[in-house]
Amino acid sequence: MSKPAPKKVVLAYSGGLDTSIILKWLQTEYNAEVVTFTADLGQGEELAPAKEKALKLGIKPENIFIDDLREEFVRDFVFPMFRANTVYEGQYLLGTSIARPLISKRQIEIARMVGADAVCHGATGKGNDQVRFELGYYALEPDIRVVAPWREWDFKSREALLDFAEKHQIPISKDKRGEAPFSVDANLLHSSSEGKVLEDPAVEAPEFVHQRTIAPEDAPDAPTIITVAYEKGDPVAIDGEALSPAALLTKLNQLGHDNGVGRLDMVENRFIGMKSRGVYETPGGTILLAAHRGMESITLDRGAMHLKDELMPKYASLIYNGFWFSPEREMLQAAIDYSQQKVSGTVRVKLYKGNITIIGRESPNSLYDQDLVTFEEGVQAYDHKDAEGFIKLNALRLRVLAKRDGQKG
Repeated sequence: MSKPAPKKVVLAYSGGLDTSIILKWLQTEYNAEVVTFTADLGQGEELAPAKEKALKLGIKPENIFIDDLREEFVRDFVFPMFRANTVYEGQYLLGTSIARPLISKRQIEIARMVGADAVCHGATGKGNDQVRFELGYYALEPDIRVVAPWREWDFKSREALLDFAEKHQIPISKDKRGEAPFSVDANLLHSSSEGKVLEDPAVEAPEFVHQRTIAPEDAPDAPTIITVAYEKGDPVAIDGEALSPAALLTKLNQLGHDNGVGRLDMVENRFIGMKSRGVYETPGGTILLAAHRGMESITLDRGAMHLKDELMPKYASLIYNGFWFSPEREMLQAAIDYSQQKVSGTVRVKLYKGNITIIGRESPNSLYDQDLVTFEEGVQAYDHKDAEGFIKLNALRLRVLAKRDGQKG
């Protein structure tokens, strides 16, 4: 049974060629009223042309939404994720993944505001983003109609899409007629490049692929040293200057860029089952990951720290796979946030030619006791003789096993 045609659709619209084609396709295929939503997540692009292009394609001014979501993005999505020291498959800082739930959330909010019966995204049928967007939509609005053009339309090739664009007078930049060298997604946390010249994982990525960092070998010969201040697990200041979440990440991005920090070339496992090669640049986020772990190293109890490290891969997979709005992610978030109550203080960080070194940490909540660990004469809070019983008790089961198996204890 075919679905009824949507009447009013909120489209996640970048203003680029693909989403402009989707906009026109929604109008011609479904005769739908289209509402465009463009999110400013700090991707570094001028967004005014998106409005101009939407107007040229027949969208009413009241149906064009361009929202600055940078502060919400960093405060409510990036920072909570970094409280968990989140990395996917040991490397990826989830820059694309963490942006999708916010876009989904805002799309649903706009759909409610304008009375739309459907939402639409431009993700392809091979990638993770289709899953992330749609899980977000359904979690927030269970009965919403989702239009996924790349899974629905009859276009069989890039050439067919370009012909459609020309037929409907959608502007095509000159390089779109050739083969794009690679695909880029960007926001305030990172840039992601994949496809075309990057498809062979055995071939080094060309230098021109990198968007957010200079090459480490071209970075200054003198290190840059900064101090990052934390309150309850979130960074709040750099070198004593209090900054908003988005402003703080923007400054760290520049510092990371200038020192060649934050490059990653990896082959990852997509949720839908295939491997893909991506080149990621997360300059500010890479600094934050190191600084946060430095802050936790003196403020978190061993048990809490190790449990967080055990929970993190599950938490990372939930975000990567699109389950931000799931109850299990919220449960993990509650535990992670509870652990951060005493994670306050300052961390000194050295940046040098692509490397990050923690060179100092201080906190009023520090658990580090210099009198306990000193090799010099300290307070008598620790009796060396206590270690003998501790070791014997921990060795007991090993000795029993060894005797049973015929070994000498």
